[in-house]
Amino acid sequence: MSRKHVSDTWERGSPYEQYVGRWSRRVAPMFLAWLNIPTGRRWLDVGCGTGALSAAIADHSLPSAVVGVEPSEGFLGTAKVNLAGRAMLHQGSAAAIPLGDASVDVVVSGLVLNFIPDQQSALTEMMRVAARGGTIAAYVWDYAEKMELMRHFWNAAVELDPDAAKLDEGARFPLCHPQALQNLFIGSGLLNVAVEPIDIPTPFANFDDYWQPFLGGQGPAPAYTMSLDEPARARLRDRLRERIPRAADGAITLTARAWAVRGGIAG
Repeated sequence: MSRKHVSDTWERGSPYEQYVGRWSRRVAPMFLAWLNIPTGRRWLDVGCGTGALSAAIADHSLPSAVVGVEPSEGFLGTAKVNLAGRAMLHQGSAAAIPLGDASVDVVVSGLVLNFIPDQQSALTEMMRVAARGGTIAAYVWDYAEKMELMRHFWNAAVELDPDAAKLDEGARFPLCHPQALQNLFIGSGLLNVAVEPIDIPTPFANFDDYWQPFLGGQGPAPAYTMSLDEPARARLRDRLRERIPRAADGAITLTARAWAVRGGIAG
């Protein structure tokens, strides 16, 4: 099967929004409700992307300040538009957060930890910028099981191309399992670590509505799709059309599960 190199790079905001950003926006308020952080706190969103989680913080958590850090210039540009001045945005990474020690009260990260090469170092850096008594929290998709729009995709892709299994996030990112998240946070020295599932519906009007975001090229599954030649891409589309459960009117309703994790800094 002919295909080009496949990259995990996330750089452009609009295709990301269509593929997964819109679902992240639904998870974010539920994540914040679970955290239940008191008002007036200083928040940092690590890997803020297009600004979904930062916007939810500004809208629901009554913060004294919101700071977003993101390595991608393209995402930062989209975040600036989406947030419209409600957060201070900086270019930077989880491994080198451009803030001083103990400068925020809450550090959060949405759908990012899986893509960080050295997750332990990232947690150490997040703890560095958090004040005493602060909170570190994150959420990641349950790629292995209940992030169904991706699970159906990779199951179909591997049926047609066994080599695609090497790209499947469910296999590549063990942190998508709750025990792995708990172990990471406990191993970093965080206190009172808790893990919780967050489920949201992901409705699509029809199969084309489901399929179109995979043509945006952003993220592992869309990047894989666009690496295929036209005949291979058509076979994948048709196999997915056979697999995806649909209502009588063609509508598709799947479930997306995120695993949320939180831990505390000693006071």
